[in-house]
Amino acid sequence: MQAQLMRRVGLGILVLGLVLVMARAPLFAAPYAAMVMDARNGEVIHARNHDTKLHPASLTKMMTLYIAFEAVKHGEVGLDTKFKVSRRATRAECVCLGLKKGQTISLRYLIRAAALRSANDAAVVIAEGISGSVEAFAERMTRTARAMGMRNTTFKNPHGLTQSGHVSTARDMTTLGRQLFFDYPQYFNIFSRRSDFAGVGNVPNTNRRFLNAYSGANGIKTGYTRAAGFNLTASAQRGSKHIIATMFGGSSTAARNKRVAELLDMGFSRAKSRVAVRAPGTPAYQGRGNMLAAKPKNGDDDPNAGAKTIRIVTAVRKSPRPRARPLPQVPDDVLVAVAERVDVAVADTAAELGQTKLAPVALDVNPPARPEAVTAAVDLAVAEAAGFGLADPDDLAALEQSDTADADAAESVAIDADTASDAQPETEVAVVQAAQDTLETAAETLADTVPDSLAAALPQAQAEPAADAALETETLAQAAHPAPEAEALQDAGPPAEILWTGAPESFLPELQDNALSLNADLDVTVAPPVIEDSGIILTRSETSDEDLMTALVAEQFNADTQHVISRVSSSNADRLWGISLGAFNTRHAAERSLITVKMAEAQALSSGISRIRQTSGRFEASFAGLTQGEADRACARLSARGMDCNVARP
Repeated sequence: MQAQLMRRVGLGILVLGLVLVMARAPLFAAPYAAMVMDARNGEVIHARNHDTKLHPASLTKMMTLYIAFEAVKHGEVGLDTKFKVSRRATRAECVCLGLKKGQTISLRYLIRAAALRSANDAAVVIAEGISGSVEAFAERMTRTARAMGMRNTTFKNPHGLTQSGHVSTARDMTTLGRQLFFDYPQYFNIFSRRSDFAGVGNVPNTNRRFLNAYSGANGIKTGYTRAAGFNLTASAQRGSKHIIATMFGGSSTAARNKRVAELLDMGFSRAKSRVAVRAPGTPAYQGRGNMLAAKPKNGDDDPNAGAKTIRIVTAVRKSPRPRARPLPQVPDDVLVAVAERVDVAVADTAAELGQTKLAPVALDVNPPARPEAVTAAVDLAVAEAAGFGLADPDDLAALEQSDTADADAAESVAIDADTASDAQPETEVAVVQAAQDTLETAAETLADTVPDSLAAALPQAQAEPAADAALETETLAQAAHPAPEAEALQDAGPPAEILWTGAPESFLPELQDNALSLNADLDVTVAPPVIEDSGIILTRSETSDEDLMTALVAEQFNADTQHVISRVSSSNADRLWGISLGAFNTRHAAERSLITVKMAEAQALSSGISRIRQTSGRFEASFAGLTQGEADRACARLSARGMDCNVARP
């Protein structure tokens, strides 16, 4: 009896030992997998069992946090949005934050608890707050993973506790860690904090030992379950190199940290020093608007199949223009009555005035004088002040009948010039003296007509008789012995500028342009007025060009009519701002930058002018012709996209 009892006790001890061994078997049987990647360009440096589907444990929370960041980016929620804790969240297996049912907590604290403490209850609250349920959030996690290129990953929950079908690979988790770094760099520093406040208190980072032990480590997430073992996705930067490594199936925290350090060292030793950074593309947004209808498992015709779940896209794709409000309709009888009343009023008024039909009342308005008439009067006064006089009609008729006489006179002048060339020097001196007398007489006549302010300048013009005499002597000598070209001009007859009949190409308007050239700094050139032929002919007196110019200036300054000349400018004073996109080594790079920015900010830069300027061997790309507001807004939007932009002030 006692022996039988001992056999039963021994059998019980054996069974208990087998149970304990079987319970601990998954811990030692967790398979190993690893992946080392250059984060700058995604190049794989080392891989072992990297595509084997394994339990990711709490590495799952990297995707939970990625979707939380995505929801904040697209306006689904905010960092200060309050989420309510459900009973399901409080029943999650710890590690937990210690939340209670009905409690509300901000999303920013839930993110810190899930990233640092790896709190499972915080992950459940995030999932229910964004998608409404854990199952819907898990489906969104899987869709995002597929859009990211994680082909061997399927999520069933947001925290990573062991569940059938909840699997991933070392390659996919490494890809997810790299995606977090490039898509949300503003949040990536959370993974490197040793501790932080999470709403209910400070929480430590489960990865703080590795962060403190490995030089250059900056994240990101640990994970552990009995089925998965000790997992870790780590990121480290040294100089220009950035390595991300993932390990599955560690036997302990120390062994895992040691192996991951070896993997990172391998990555730094094999990675190239200079590598072009190629950021991964951001996956397509898998928010509420992109959720697809769930398909029944057994088909539509199966009576045992569950009801369809149809999710309607509520986003408005097109906003049609609203219809205009109808105008008030006036009844026809009212319109007829108004028309009859108007006719009666018009007839009564015409009867009072003794007319059969009411004529329009004449307006007592005198239109202003036409500018041409004023200009003609001013020009006539200026011409008279310059020494011109009105021609006698008899003289005009005589001039019209003397065409043949002019030709004979020209021939006689040529003969007289040949005779004068053979005369004695005394004859030339007498001609010079007569010319001087004529000039003095013209100067005295002009002094009586111009203002005193200009008359004072006339003695200065007469103060150099010797130089004028020498000039006149040379002129007469050239007239006595003309060059062949001059003889041809003499044969052509007298110059056309001696008579002026008011034509647009006349002599006087040209001199008026010269007088107005004193305002040469203006942007507008005053065109000479066109004066209609009035039948008046002005003859030119023997007055030098200098005296004529003096008279014109005097008349312009003493005219009673004030001439106002406005400045005209075609440029817009507000569009003097611009933006600079920086300097590039090649023109092709500068043009590519301009095209990229033009496509990204087509509306803000629609009125700008793109240009490329070469300075010091480099090519500067910029946009000009913007207002200050357009330049500031364009630069702010480009800076938010991570592009270089500086506002160019006028």
